[in-house]
Amino acid sequence: MNPILDAVRDGRTDLIPGLLGPLTPSERRELLTQLVDLRDEIREGDWNRWQERDRIRRGLLVAGAGCHTGANATASWITAPDLRDGRQLPTALLLDLFADRDRRWLADLAHRLADRAETAEADYPLIRELVQRARCPVPTTDAFVHGWVRSIFTMDRARSTHNPLSIALRQDPYARELIPLLFVTAESPEALHWCSDPTAPNHWPSELAALAEEGIVERRVLVDGCVARLLRGGRHNQLKFFLAMLERLELTPAEERERTAEWIAMAADGPSPLAGHAQQVLAQLFDGGQLSTERLVAMSQRVLLRPEKKLVRAQLTLLGKALRRDPAARHALLPVVGGVFGHEDTVLQERGLGLAIRHLRPGDHLLRSQLTLLAAGLSAVHRRTAAQLLGATPGTCEEKPYEEVLPPAPVRRRLNTAPPTLAETVEWVADAVRCGSPTAAAFESALDGLVRHAHQDRAALAEALRPALDGRRWRRAGDRPADPDRLQGLELVAAAVLGRIPAADLRPQRGDRADASPQDCAHGAMSAVTASRIVEIAHRTLTDPLPFLLATPTWETGTLEPEELVARLAAYRALGVEPAPADFAQALLRVRRDPGVTPAATALGTPAGERLAAWLNGAGEPPEVLRRVKVPDPQVNHHWWDRPRETARQIVLETGERCVVRKEFPVAFRGLGRAHTGTGHRCSNACDGDLVRGAVLPEDRETQAVWLLPVVTAGAAAEERGAGAPLPRLAELGGPAGPALHLAVATGLGARHAEDRLAAVDALLLLAARGELDAPRVGRDLAELLVLGTVKPSRLSEAARTAASHGAYATTWAVLAEALPSLLTQGAAARGTGGLLAVAADCVERCGACGPVPAGLAEVAARTGSSQLVTQARRLRAALAKAP
Repeated sequence: MNPILDAVRDGRTDLIPGLLGPLTPSERRELLTQLVDLRDEIREGDWNRWQERDRIRRGLLVAGAGCHTGANATASWITAPDLRDGRQLPTALLLDLFADRDRRWLADLAHRLADRAETAEADYPLIRELVQRARCPVPTTDAFVHGWVRSIFTMDRARSTHNPLSIALRQDPYARELIPLLFVTAESPEALHWCSDPTAPNHWPSELAALAEEGIVERRVLVDGCVARLLRGGRHNQLKFFLAMLERLELTPAEERERTAEWIAMAADGPSPLAGHAQQVLAQLFDGGQLSTERLVAMSQRVLLRPEKKLVRAQLTLLGKALRRDPAARHALLPVVGGVFGHEDTVLQERGLGLAIRHLRPGDHLLRSQLTLLAAGLSAVHRRTAAQLLGATPGTCEEKPYEEVLPPAPVRRRLNTAPPTLAETVEWVADAVRCGSPTAAAFESALDGLVRHAHQDRAALAEALRPALDGRRWRRAGDRPADPDRLQGLELVAAAVLGRIPAADLRPQRGDRADASPQDCAHGAMSAVTASRIVEIAHRTLTDPLPFLLATPTWETGTLEPEELVARLAAYRALGVEPAPADFAQALLRVRRDPGVTPAATALGTPAGERLAAWLNGAGEPPEVLRRVKVPDPQVNHHWWDRPRETARQIVLETGERCVVRKEFPVAFRGLGRAHTGTGHRCSNACDGDLVRGAVLPEDRETQAVWLLPVVTAGAAAEERGAGAPLPRLAELGGPAGPALHLAVATGLGARHAEDRLAAVDALLLLAARGELDAPRVGRDLAELLVLGTVKPSRLSEAARTAASHGAYATTWAVLAEALPSLLTQGAAARGTGGLLAVAADCVERCGACGPVPAGLAEVAARTGSSQLVTQARRLRAALAKAP
């Protein structure tokens, strides 16, 4: 045996440099061939041998690096993912191996390692040592800069002297070259943000400012770098560092004036904290007479369009100062003030209108005309006031009759009815296997193509599939049978077509999952259904191929038209084929339940036809949904993924058993028919986003809404991200839009994250566009959720404002009219109620809604003061009183 290979296999990595030293170049090349074979062996080996693989991997990396002669090949070997074990590289051993290499080779290797973005930061210690030995220019790649910052911070933590970062930066030979690069990397190094305390000894902004004062780093480089980096934008934590850097540098008025255009851009488009800082700088320049009217106009045109009320108020204040200082500037500034007339906050609208009226002069006819046109963006109440104050003609304030214009509902796409060709089938299978997440339509089309072509000519199908699947692990294992437990979906069926799985390993019982226990998630039950059907299809491919599938959907949502299923069953009868149990069960779950097709199903005269007729005639209806409020039991041990706030009082839904599914369907399907107990626990993973799994029950969106509710509740109460994403697709599915779906949408409107609220708004508008939305029901659900604290008024107001802005003012008011009393009748209104009233008032003013005043509104409007709550309550009361 080779002693080097023995050392590699035994994990004795420290012996390898000494064993490699005496080898000649030809011996190293020969050894490299054996190392490559060993690498392939552990890469393709059984996963159960992970301990052996981890023991070999480190020595294999060192030995291979020593056998390669080219810098590029050495870098590729060192950075190979399959040779890394998550630990830091054995830098000392690798440097021993490279001791006899010349400086040019070491420099080449250092820069090639620095160019590997995935590993350069972790490999910084090795790269630094190579650069020092080669005495070459330091690399400037992003990952190397990140590694340098991390190493400086690590050195700081190891020191016990006073102000360690200051010492480390002054002693580092590469600081002058690398500090300017901190501002140009695609992402700023994370280590820069680990300390935000300006008084701490390792606060980077403070130390960099000190270096600039001492002339070690050019001050202009730091200032320009910070400003440029802030203009690029990025995550809040990153921008916070560069803003702190500017504050520590204490820019002079001249430096601030020189960058006026940049401040204007930040105030217009930057995140709120950055925009506020830029606005303050520009206000200081204005106070010092260093900001021209033209610059102020350019700034105001964009800042007044921002949603942040604080920024808009400050800008109006600045414009008021400018108008008082130079009344002649009103011709340029007042049209800009009119930009706030379209702001969502009516208080700001009123403030902007008042500012414009105060500074108009009797002869400003052109200005009045301009402001009159801009007043069209005001709320209805302020429009009438503007018409009176601006002296508009009576026709100007006439309102057109309101018409609700909802976004059009998505058009359902029918799947291609023509059988897929052999080439199409192979392409779909290859794409699904390679990408791993096909849509339900693509998955079903490919699956049907496999079944059809396996029935017609399995040998031709296998011949076409082989080159498309050559890269798969089980295809590279020679003629050994593939393990069906490691394959799933289309890949399992394809392996069966290629004869790589014995039929005995695909007995239908293998796909049958034992009846799910109450603790299992319902989405797992749907996965079991899909897995059972796949195993059944693969088994029939080898034993008794089906001519085609019964459950292939008609529509991309997964729905199967009943007439089409009747036609397929008739074709089966003509061919003398018995339906496959799992495939037929899936077809029943997908079929649109139309009692009008019952006679045609009965006329088939087959057991399958009788089952279909019974299913269409009522047996397929889901059980009734029951609703209750769950009170947490402190004695119950909750799952680790249930956060504390998720275990508070919340609405839960319960369903009874679906008896037909429990008694007549295959074992794997029976988990779908069990009673849902309404524990309120959500799934432990993001299991609601699988489109293939979601097509198991395309005609039962109520059932799926019951299962999804704990996830959506977690998005509102426990602030989970992505909880609302499934709601639009759920709204697109078939079946009744009942209380469960409405409750899930209502809960999603109060989700913590904006993208989840937007998804709930999409679902709400989709239901409204299809005429399936019961808006008062959603409002009553929201009223209860607001009382329980699951939904917060501030989040709901944002969602309601978004829905209204899409043209759904009447729909949004119909929802809020039912939800508001729960907030207004409380002793102290919850935070955000004023914003919700503002949205409601805007909706009423725009759509002219009439009806009873929500309970508690008159009492709130009668309070003294000018808070947003009281102001908007009065506005809503006035709008309802003026409605026709």
